[in-house]
Amino acid sequence: MSANYTNLNELRSQKKLLKNEINEMEDILTFKSKKESLSVMTNGLTDKFLKETADSDGGTSLSLDTQNIMKEISSGIKEAASKKNVMSLAGDTVKSGLLEDTIRMGAVALVGNYAKKSVMNKSWKKKIIGLALIYLAPYALRFLSEKLDDYQRNKTASSMGKII
Repeated sequence: MSANYTNLNELRSQKKLLKNEINEMEDILTFKSKKESLSVMTNGLTDKFLKETADSDGGTSLSLDTQNIMKEISSGIKEAASKKNVMSLAGDTVKSGLLEDTIRMGAVALVGNYAKKSVMNKSWKKKIIGLALIYLAPYALRFLSEKLDDYQRNKTASSMGKII
């Protein structure tokens, strides 16, 4: 495994090359060039997000490259919000019943906000309406959802009867 050298000068040149290589590694590990050190440690992942700027002292400082970060974020959002992805998400939500739950929660939020505003109003009539919404809205929403479920079951049964 050891290399055979023919003369002493060859050995000295190899030693000098090794020392230079070790010094270069020490420079990287001691953060003399912060961007290069981070690049080596992260295998180039941080290169596009960092930039070196010149200080007033003549030195360099490391800062975030916000322009590239925003480009990456916007391209990720564009990809995530592509028409195909949105349509598949909508199809999945309909299949899983998530859409119905979302609509119910939205209705509850709207009624709750309106009731809160009504209760905080100075008019006693609006306060009564707000309190009535707080106490009666859950029953009304439950009644409406039951009726909608019954209607949907009846429609499904009648369409199945037509098919048969």
